[in-house]
Amino acid sequence: MSGGVDSSVAAALLARKYEVIGAHITKLDLPGLPPELASRDKESLASARRSAGIIGIPLRTIEAGRSFDALVDSFCAEYNAGRTPNPCVICNVQIKWRALLELASEEGAGLVATGHYARVEERDGAFHLSRSKAAGKDQTYFLHRLTQAELSRTVFPLAEMTKTEVKALARELGLPAAERAESQEICFVGEGGYREVLGARTAGAIRSGEVVDAAGRQVGRHEGYQFYTIGQRKGLGIALGRPAYVVGIDAKTARVTLGSAEEITAKGLRAGDVNWVVPPAAERAFEAAVKIRYAHAGARSLVTPEGTGARAEFQEAVRAVTPGQAAVFYVGDEVVGGGWITAAEH
Repeated sequence: MSGGVDSSVAAALLARKYEVIGAHITKLDLPGLPPELASRDKESLASARRSAGIIGIPLRTIEAGRSFDALVDSFCAEYNAGRTPNPCVICNVQIKWRALLELASEEGAGLVATGHYARVEERDGAFHLSRSKAAGKDQTYFLHRLTQAELSRTVFPLAEMTKTEVKALARELGLPAAERAESQEICFVGEGGYREVLGARTAGAIRSGEVVDAAGRQVGRHEGYQFYTIGQRKGLGIALGRPAYVVGIDAKTARVTLGSAEEITAKGLRAGDVNWVVPPAAERAFEAAVKIRYAHAGARSLVTPEGTGARAEFQEAVRAVTPGQAAVFYVGDEVVGGGWITAAEH
């Protein structure tokens, strides 16, 4: 129970049928946690406690500052390697589910639940992960690394509900989370943005360098290649007399390359460390919609498994394929698998 409306309503729905124990994961002992985030965490815990009291269930607090500390280190390492990370995907498996399943074992609970908008179904002896009913709120992109071991013990009570229905039920139940604003930001990044995190953790790794055009001609300088991402157009501070986008980031030379809109389009991608949700999900090439970021609609593609990774060939070119982000493969509404983008293919 994060203190938000979704997990609070999920707990309330489950409490109608089962014995439920609430769990709140906090990171108040995370070194360097910005004051505004510490304050937000305390408010979230207070909200979770109030909701648990109204629902009539106990609430356990899981202190995960050390786990978040490792996550922040990984986050910084990705930027320092010239990639753009997605820590929320990693957090779900390495922190949330791990903590929830450990608590479930301690409490003798058979299942864990969250307020994610997703669906898990058992078919033919396997557990399948699929999109939820909530249009525009599906969260399976962030859950694609869940394995059979985790999915077999997971339920998503909001699978058949829309956000409007969830908020209406929260108001009906008198849950304080009904009117709480949702945070869309990375939970360990404060008002100073991710640059502040990098500066505090790995200041020595931030290196200035050349900004060059596609032909390798220097057109300016930057104060840190970590402050750029593939496809970025705004905030470049360089006027070329035409629209310019970041098309390359080289961590070894600290060089940032600018190019045209055409130069950020890709015909395909390669992904590594692929998690096949129902292994073996694919032993040969298959057609799928490939999402390269959460808000991406998905590109029709031919996906070919390659060892521990996969290659996706797009039917139509896709812009801003970004190394470090997740590529998630969908067949219909089902998540077949997904991995980390290692390279765009032009």
